Amino acid sequence: MKNTLLLLACLFAINTFSQDKKIWAKSIINQKAPKLVVEKWLSGKPDTKGKFVLIDFWATWCGPCKRAIPELNQFKAEFENDLIVIGISDETPEKVRSLANPKIEYYSAIDTQRTMYDKLEVQGIPHCILIDPNGIVRWEGYPILHGYELTSEVIKGIIEKYKQ
Repeated sequence: MKNTLLLLACLFAINTFSQDKKIWAKSIINQKAPKLVVEKWLSGKPDTKGKFVLIDFWATWCGPCKRAIPELNQFKAEFENDLIVIGISDETPEKVRSLANPKIEYYSAIDTQRTMYDKLEVQGIPHCILIDPNGIVRWEGYPILHGYELTSEVIKGIIEKYKQ
């Protein structure tokens, strides 16, 4: 009996503490993404036609979100012919513009009404979705989760596989 309880406790602990891919939003992988709707573009509206689109839901108060910004800047530069990177915050324009460091070098928008957040049921940030030129979500999740990071290699693989 003791051994059985010990075994069950170990299995429970392994299951509880294993690091599975976390999704803090409704999963829409390999499904049509909702139409991109924002309240206001802070950087000009991007032309997304024929491009892959990486949308990052973030906030200025979120440490992991700010840690992801340099990588998102890198993705914008590295894949500029194929990829549009967009950061969407539910904060005010003033709050987003007040973030001086790290500098955001990609498209930025606000969604204080949480229209896109609600469409995707985003419950935690940062949360990213990568959409192919046909509007299909090809990657989703927490972009800096150890073991499931959104990396240049991941993006390159998706672009190579789904580029028209």
